[in-house]
Amino acid sequence: MDHTLKFYGARLGAAVPLLFFVVWAVAISVAGAPDERGLILGMIGGLTLGMLLCRSQWADYANAVITGMANPVATVTIVAWFWAGMFAQVLRVGGLVDGLVWLGGQSNATGGYFVGATFVLAATFGTAVGTGYGTTVAFCTLMFPAGLILGADPVWLFAAILSGAAFGDNLAPVSDTTVVSATTQETDIPGVVRSRIKYAVIAAIPALLLFTLLGGGGVDVDHARAAQMLTESASPDGLLLLAPFALVIFLALRGQHILVALTWGIITAVALELILGLAPPAAILSFDPSAGRIGGALVDGIVGYLGLSILILLIVAGGHIMRLGGALDAIINGLKRFARASVARAEVAMWGIVFSLNVFITINTAAEIAAGPVVSKLGKEFRLHPYRRANMLDAVTSAIGYIFPWGGGVLVGYQTIRALESQYDFVQAVSPTEVWPFVLHGWFLAAVMLIAALTGFGRTYEAADGSETKTPPEDYSFER
Repeated sequence: MDHTLKFYGARLGAAVPLLFFVVWAVAISVAGAPDERGLILGMIGGLTLGMLLCRSQWADYANAVITGMANPVATVTIVAWFWAGMFAQVLRVGGLVDGLVWLGGQSNATGGYFVGATFVLAATFGTAVGTGYGTTVAFCTLMFPAGLILGADPVWLFAAILSGAAFGDNLAPVSDTTVVSATTQETDIPGVVRSRIKYAVIAAIPALLLFTLLGGGGVDVDHARAAQMLTESASPDGLLLLAPFALVIFLALRGQHILVALTWGIITAVALELILGLAPPAAILSFDPSAGRIGGALVDGIVGYLGLSILILLIVAGGHIMRLGGALDAIINGLKRFARASVARAEVAMWGIVFSLNVFITINTAAEIAAGPVVSKLGKEFRLHPYRRANMLDAVTSAIGYIFPWGGGVLVGYQTIRALESQYDFVQAVSPTEVWPFVLHGWFLAAVMLIAALTGFGRTYEAADGSETKTPPEDYSFER
């Protein structure tokens, strides 16, 4: 049974665990070490400080931490991450990105057209595998050097890759941000994905046009060298793995549980890779008795999310402490005073909270988890439908995570390009401070959600029976 906790400093004391975590996350990001292990330590440090400030029995505080970590939201998120991670890694070892790179090479696009094509292909891959960071690494490794000798401007090309990663992170049913946004708002992933397509497309169309129009101006085109590079690094065979990707999207949008959709996607992808020789069995699952370990894509997919899984448990516990100490209610009441009776002002407040946390916390999933309870509770006060709340949470998170120079996605891409400098004499790294104004899809997506909050575009409410409606509930009065 939950007990109300009392703190020195009253409600501010209850907020100390998460406040310490945010400050710590910003500090290690500024120091250039935005590491998941460091974030875990920061959250443990915050929970420890919270215990020292707790005036109630420390045993009650400790039990509250454990109860918070047992939250079903965290459990569902972690399980979905494991399945999504396995699916993404299976597609990766099967060569899906190689197939998309081959497709880009066959287009014979140069200059700005190559930059536009890169944005589309990166968005496709990101939507398939659900990992923006993985998309950034893969396309910086393969498409960036090829694009340079096909006349693409390096800054615009890097920005197009980051924009494609942001698109996929936002729209993929298997993305960690999609899973978190749906579970923290207590709703289903397929419905959330269907409802957010319009926002993603509205932001993507002008981004694609500008990438195509402005992305040229690089070095003189060297078709022969580019063709050789693409031939060595790309193969059309990986395009066959678009089939399991399409299957997952189909099943998810038809209303199947995300674990069901992902399970069939994994089975189909593994079968195709083994039957057609797209990947050796050891790449999917391997045993090494001499080292006493097991490896392969299925294992890597799970291991890749272990750090985030621990982090979400700790952050959810911190949110539970905030609720028991009254800090969450204090924040919501403050936001309600700002919003007054205006649902538009309430949504602007949500947008501002998510934007701010993502600016300062470089791992966007962690920022989204921290913002989730506030968005949920404030949104429920105005009877906003869970889809709307989840979209406001996820779109802004996905957008901002690939824009600012200290963001995780930007730094991952920068380090990948830096590594290419030793392989190619014509590659020079684009610094994060150069690229951030040009990550157009990220900026446009954030702007679309702000405009949606101000104008009510796409806004829906939760009816008495839980269904989605555009009409505010009759038993609750507020300005639209």
